[in-house]
Amino acid sequence: MVADFRLRFWVSAVLSVPVLALSPMIQAFLGLDNALAFTGDTYVLFALSSIVFFYGGWPFLKGLFSELASLRPGMMTLIALAISVAFFYSSAVVFGLSGKVFFWELVTLIDVMLLGHWIEMKSVMGASGALEALVKLLPSTAHRLDDDGEIVDVAIADLKPGDRVLVKPGEKVPTDGIIVKGRSSFNEAMLTGESRPVEKGPDQEAVGGAVNGEGSVTLEIRKTGAETYLSQVIDMVRQAQETRSRTQDLANRAALWLTYIALTAGTATLIFWLGTGEEFSFALERMVTVMVITCPHALGLAVPLVVAVSTRLTAQNGLLIRDRAAFERARNLDTVLFDKTGTLTEGKFSVSGVVALGDMPEAEVLSLAAGLESQSEHPIARGVARGAHERGVSAKSASDFRNITGQGAEATIEGRKVQVVSPGFLRENGKEVDDPKVRKHADEGDTVVYVVVDGEPVGAIALADVIREESFEAISRLKKMGIRCMMVTGDATPVARSVAEQLGLDEYFAEILPDQKAEKVRDVKARSLTVAMIGDGVNDAPALVESDLGIAIGAGTDVAIESADVVLVRSDPRDVFAILALSRATYSKMVQNLLWATGYNTFAIPLAAGVGYPWGVLLTPAFGAALMSLSTVVVAINAKLLGRAGNLANRSD
Repeated sequence: MVADFRLRFWVSAVLSVPVLALSPMIQAFLGLDNALAFTGDTYVLFALSSIVFFYGGWPFLKGLFSELASLRPGMMTLIALAISVAFFYSSAVVFGLSGKVFFWELVTLIDVMLLGHWIEMKSVMGASGALEALVKLLPSTAHRLDDDGEIVDVAIADLKPGDRVLVKPGEKVPTDGIIVKGRSSFNEAMLTGESRPVEKGPDQEAVGGAVNGEGSVTLEIRKTGAETYLSQVIDMVRQAQETRSRTQDLANRAALWLTYIALTAGTATLIFWLGTGEEFSFALERMVTVMVITCPHALGLAVPLVVAVSTRLTAQNGLLIRDRAAFERARNLDTVLFDKTGTLTEGKFSVSGVVALGDMPEAEVLSLAAGLESQSEHPIARGVARGAHERGVSAKSASDFRNITGQGAEATIEGRKVQVVSPGFLRENGKEVDDPKVRKHADEGDTVVYVVVDGEPVGAIALADVIREESFEAISRLKKMGIRCMMVTGDATPVARSVAEQLGLDEYFAEILPDQKAEKVRDVKARSLTVAMIGDGVNDAPALVESDLGIAIGAGTDVAIESADVVLVRSDPRDVFAILALSRATYSKMVQNLLWATGYNTFAIPLAAGVGYPWGVLLTPAFGAALMSLSTVVVAINAKLLGRAGNLANRSD
């Protein structure tokens, strides 16, 4: 549709040049009376104008019938009415009716309307790619195990319940199933919001789309197609997109009233002048002048120009607007609902505490762990290495590194056997530790691993998802503005409580699944609150669509970005302030433009109808055209002034 409007605009614009050159009114205005006249010029003018009317004006003529069929006349009705009156009246003049041709008015109106629709559609375009992005989370093939144990790569669509598939380290789980062999950790952050890799073994369920960690596992397929967890998320996104209400376009409402005014005033003008005994040609010209001066040149650009300017400004400030209607509603926000993992937090582990369980110093415990974990790419291993670096602790040199599938890793350091293992490993080997400091970290939701040297636990390391530095500032400023700040997460309650307390959030919702996230948004909206949802994962997609304003962190998944109304390209939660500032300024400019675009009709229409005729004041079509041009220029200048609506780059305002 964008390409169609673009093509129609350029074809119409090219044909409009000779139409303007051949129009008597334009020639008179430029002092070129009859300078370009030639035999049959009026028929050439008619032919060119007919092409512009039927080709360039077709989207509006088609829209007229659609709006009338739904009994909701709007912008398309007004445009179609204006160009039809100008075309058929001017055609009648060409073929003998007394009067003046308005072909130049016809083609310029079509050009401006095509340009306005092209700009608007380009600025707010796009069928959402959320569903396609969700589907891409699944691999295209799976390693199916035949009855004889042979591995055969098959398409996901060919899998059926009961099939067994092999999932290798680093691969995505093809579809929902039960682990029948092997043990590994699974990264489900983009599906459930759980920031910690989830350890799973035999008889536990693996979710399609989750990323397998360090171990190979064999799954027995339990669900396929529409039954899978990911498919249910896709359905929720689709349903939310289809049922999401959109604010009615202000320009359409203004066009509706202008349509009524144009029809009423035009008809009343014709009847009045005929009733006073004036000639039909005079009465008809008065009616046409009224209809023409009501033509929405400025109205057609009032909103698109502001949208175009605000889109440019937001792009310059790291904000990508995907839904204008939702963006405009941001001016009324009073509640912001944050996802935790990857939004308020960095989505990666770091050391939150080290507990020595014997005589070994804490720094020595961390140094041994960092030396071992430097050999691994596991998220916890990277967190230990990162934590040691942040604390200025050097990692010891390790050799003979080996994974302990699903439970940790081991290596040789300075001639000693060093292991970094899970609490489950200690329990299985009769070395379970009960320490109040360790217990405190676990109660706060931290992930705890133990450092074992030559078979004896010497320390524990607690890891937590790191809260973004920007999050503290963002929450503080939002609360100063009187906006309630809440958090919704799939993480465990202790983790959520710890983050909420550190940031000073008003409320938090923990252990929430995707369907529950969307439900929580609905619950908050039910309190008569206008809600913005900020997130970055697949699990956030339904909630992003359900909210009044969905905001995606730019570093998140394609799903979240495609489901959102606004994308924070810089992944900075403080950019919510820029959204609020620009939303308010944009809406203000739209209202100003709409008031100006329709307001000049208050005095122009009565003059066009002939109110001043008894006193010798009669608004000519040329003067009416000048008024319309002035209105369009004022609208364009006012839209440009949006760039002065505050310094968005300074987010401390």
